[in-house]
Amino acid sequence: MIYAVSFSCFRRAATVVCVVVLAAGALGGCAGVVAGGGAVVGTAAYQERGVRSVARDLATATKLRTKLLDAGEVYVTGVGIEVYEGRVLLTGTLEKEAMRAAAVNLAWKTDGVRDVINEIQIGQLSLRDMAKDSWITAQLKTKITFDKKILAINYSIETVNGVVYLIGIAQDQGELDRIIAHGRVIDYVRRIISHVRVKKGRS
Repeated sequence: MIYAVSFSCFRRAATVVCVVVLAAGALGGCAGVVAGGGAVVGTAAYQERGVRSVARDLATATKLRTKLLDAGEVYVTGVGIEVYEGRVLLTGTLEKEAMRAAAVNLAWKTDGVRDVINEIQIGQLSLRDMAKDSWITAQLKTKITFDKKILAINYSIETVNGVVYLIGIAQDQGELDRIIAHGRVIDYVRRIISHVRVKKGRS
């Protein structure tokens, strides 16, 4: 519980530091892939999208984070990025519609992006709200990890203002339905929005 809250409070600051380090290197996005190569290979080996796809998505995410940093720190701290099979899911909060439009525009101009899913909310979140969101995400990740009928490694989860966003690959509709069912019984969840690609029909 304490870990989840702490991670929510400090993850955006950590992202800023990582992006600054990557942007300073001549290799840019490649540096992120090289630095975390062992972890990427170890994890991607079990994912539907495969090692190469994971590496491409990480490189794409790094490029986009660099663009957001160049646009201003508020974009890095306010916008969450998940890249899955070249599909970019933007979450988080920004104060103005023009800022949200700018973030989406930067995403579309990033190499490796096939689609942009704009789920950025307009407004601000308190530390308490961020803590709740982090707690929700941690709870859902735990539930699907221990559900033997779900390949949890194929999913990414973001929660903003009580809204849960899902992206990834489902083996079938039944698996996705199980994830949504787990999410609905978690306290503080207001809504669940799925951008998951379903591999095949219900067996």
